[in-house]
Amino acid sequence: MSFGRVRCGIAAVLFAVCAAVPAQADTFPSRPIRLIVPTQAGAAQDVIARLLQPYLEKSLGRPVVVENRSGASTMIGTDAVAKAQPDGYTWLIVPTTFTVNAALNAKLSFDPERDFEPVTVLVKNPLLFSVNAKVPATSLKELVELVKKEPGKFNYGSSGASTQAHLLLEMWTAQAGIRMQHIPYRGGAPAALAVATGEVQLVLLSPLGIWPQLQAGTARALATGGTARDPQLPDLPTAAEAGFPGFVAEQWLGLLTTAGTPKEIVTKINTEVNRALRDPELIAKLAQQGTTAAGGSPEEFRRLIATEIRSWKETAERAGIKAQ
Repeated sequence: MSFGRVRCGIAAVLFAVCAAVPAQADTFPSRPIRLIVPTQAGAAQDVIARLLQPYLEKSLGRPVVVENRSGASTMIGTDAVAKAQPDGYTWLIVPTTFTVNAALNAKLSFDPERDFEPVTVLVKNPLLFSVNAKVPATSLKELVELVKKEPGKFNYGSSGASTQAHLLLEMWTAQAGIRMQHIPYRGGAPAALAVATGEVQLVLLSPLGIWPQLQAGTARALATGGTARDPQLPDLPTAAEAGFPGFVAEQWLGLLTTAGTPKEIVTKINTEVNRALRDPELIAKLAQQGTTAAGGSPEEFRRLIATEIRSWKETAERAGIKAQ
């Protein structure tokens, strides 16, 4: 009788332990989620976050609070998520700059591969070469000719030093055989405003980031950095078609949470985010902004991050940009 009771007691404990893990995922989320955007309002990450917000709230059944924490080329907001509780309630939207920072900055306060749990790639889009509307160039070749005629007069803006756009424009100017002064800004929105006002003559931004200026006529797109023409801008040539073979400038935005978050919670987040990204209405809204819904598994995103960090290190060496 005593042995039977012990055996039943052990069985009960084992059942409780086995049931605890799925129960954690089953009850998640039980409170609001913070979605950290490491840029200012109006930047590409912010626009995507706010487009996704209602669909994620519907999918998860809980409020998703978008919080802008900009500065230091997205590193302030990123650091906050690295140090958050690993419970799945703090998320981070990162651009390709996340892997660029990892490749070029040896003094980061976080480890991009160790301190985060990848969830999924959210969207992908090409970057657009855009100039101030008063610049008398309608193609990249015409812009290059202008810069060669008046060296020292032309500047280009970026969303920050050592960002993807900074690195890519240094590569492009080297390929074009010209020099332009780099003016870094605290995010894509200030850079877009700078090209619209003529403070800089050129930017390389996502369609999301430059769309208002293109529609207002204060900026003009010259080419897309994609491998194919943008369906929203079918008359716009690719950089390769415009005379720069092999040049590609594309961006992704992805979702991370804090390292140590239980795997079953990461899987739950991934499932619900992918569900939102398959919503036809959201897909159409993203297309209107010049970007494409992506999705995928945490493992695929983890491999992408590792691959790009190695690739950007090699690119920086070829472009002569030293790690900080």
